[in-house]
Amino acid sequence: MKRFMAMLNSNKNKDPPPTKLLDLAGELCQDLQNSSSSLEKLVGAVMGCKHKMYFLTNIHIVRACVFVHIHNGQHDAACRLLEHCKAEEKDELVQLWHEIHYQRAMEKHHMDFLTPLQKFRCRKRNPPPISLCPEGLKKRNYSDEVRQQLHRFAAEVTTHPNKKQREGLARDMNLQPTQVYNWFANYRRRQKS
Repeated sequence: MKRFMAMLNSNKNKDPPPTKLLDLAGELCQDLQNSSSSLEKLVGAVMGCKHKMYFLTNIHIVRACVFVHIHNGQHDAACRLLEHCKAEEKDELVQLWHEIHYQRAMEKHHMDFLTPLQKFRCRKRNPPPISLCPEGLKKRNYSDEVRQQLHRFAAEVTTHPNKKQREGLARDMNLQPTQVYNWFANYRRRQKS
């Protein structure tokens, strides 16, 4: 930590900062993840320097900054940090985005954990910004053609296909048999209500 602080001070006017400094910060963030006071000091130094955007290209530093912000109840600051960071690991950034909102929901409702349904609702209410998902959110819905085929099969053949029928449908529509099984289970549930 002392070595990092000394390097940070000696390179404060270099633009961009040396790669060695950025790598050292990333390693320290990994090493200090279980020591919240030291990690907080490190994050404070990184966020306080004028070259913080260079540091926020490293996923380990971004993760540490988000952790410290969440720990201090600064959820909005953590979200802003994710929106503007330049780390390449977009999937991990989206996961961190969701973690921030899960934590916020748990604190708001005085809960220790969220059920999968609560997490799903939290993700729906707080979609990641376009900067984290430039190609948009992945949709889990099937194409119109696949849905029409499944609806046709349910109407003309059965709403309770056996294993062989499910495997045939899955093969024809390029799905997994479990996806077909779940679609029919959900279809029957929707029909009841």
